[in-house]
Amino acid sequence: MRRSLSRDSLSLPEKLASISWPFLVLITLTASVGFVSLYSAAGGSMQPWAGPQAIKFGIGIIGLIITALIDIRIWMRFAYVIFGLVALLLVYVDIRGHNAMGAQRWIDLGFLQLQPSEAMKIASVLALARFFNGATAEDVKNPLFLIVPLGIIAAPILLVMAQPDLGTAMMIILVSGAMFFIAGVSYWMFGLVAAGAAAAAPVLWHFLHDYQKKRIAIFMDPESDPLGAGYHITQSKIALGSGGIAGKGFLHGTQSHLNFLPEKQTDFIFTLFTEEWGFTGGLALMGLFSMIIIYGYFMAFNCQNQFGRLLATGIIINFSLYVFINIGMVMGLLPVVGVPLPMISYGGTAMLSVLFGFGLLMSAHVHRDVKLSRRGGDVL
Repeated sequence: MRRSLSRDSLSLPEKLASISWPFLVLITLTASVGFVSLYSAAGGSMQPWAGPQAIKFGIGIIGLIITALIDIRIWMRFAYVIFGLVALLLVYVDIRGHNAMGAQRWIDLGFLQLQPSEAMKIASVLALARFFNGATAEDVKNPLFLIVPLGIIAAPILLVMAQPDLGTAMMIILVSGAMFFIAGVSYWMFGLVAAGAAAAAPVLWHFLHDYQKKRIAIFMDPESDPLGAGYHITQSKIALGSGGIAGKGFLHGTQSHLNFLPEKQTDFIFTLFTEEWGFTGGLALMGLFSMIIIYGYFMAFNCQNQFGRLLATGIIINFSLYVFINIGMVMGLLPVVGVPLPMISYGGTAMLSVLFGFGLLMSAHVHRDVKLSRRGGDVL
């Protein structure tokens, strides 16, 4: 029977018992699909992708459990500190970051290509949850009150756009907008922002890089340059269609194994998977993602404190955007942007960032009955 007293008095064994182990099973099953797909992408080898990815997942799961056991009041206390440190890493990347494929997004640590923009997706949720904790209905309806949170998201967006990384910038904007919405910001303010963005679109268009403009143009008409800028999405659609209902079989995908499909281990890994496992396999994978998302919302809505509820909801919205944007992109429903499929695509920082986010979600769940003061004035 669950204890009725506040969860800040729970012992370590009681916290471990409060962790949602079925949720961790769902995460592990999903990641296993990624290991299998990366094994196939390498032509039936654990190197260079599946093996390292599995090791990073193991490290990430341990980090997830440790994160879940840390008192949520500690995460609340250091929310702005974490955000500031990640922002400093973004500044460092813009000045001295590792350049690859025309983008300066990574810090080369030798054993890991650290991409701070991935961590910023989580850090921005953490900071906004801290800011909006305890905010009243009157607060969030006051435009002056929103100046600070708008500044919180504006700085990293500008830093990420300078790399350039339009996909990550759009994700930060969308998840931050969702945080504003669940905090209770008035609809008319969203309408005002949307109208302003629409009015500024012609100006913003001129600040986009040529390849970004080309991606948008190709999204509108992918057949205009099938062997050039439209090659990625054209090959992706061919691979998706060729998989049929049941797929071509494990290690038998032609578009991927004959190297027609570009970036098959990262952005287009869902295409590789569905070519081999077909429409049925694709639905099964999306079913796993759906269960993670539904389970995540269930845990978020059970939080009794506002910080935990905002944090958990923001984390699961961020995860949902990963899935929606990546799958929509490879199907041609969205422009091609550099958004990986979470726990499936190869990438250490993305994997660790997603698992850290799930750790925060689990911390909110474990400490769901902890009472937090308004605005975090007394969080410890």
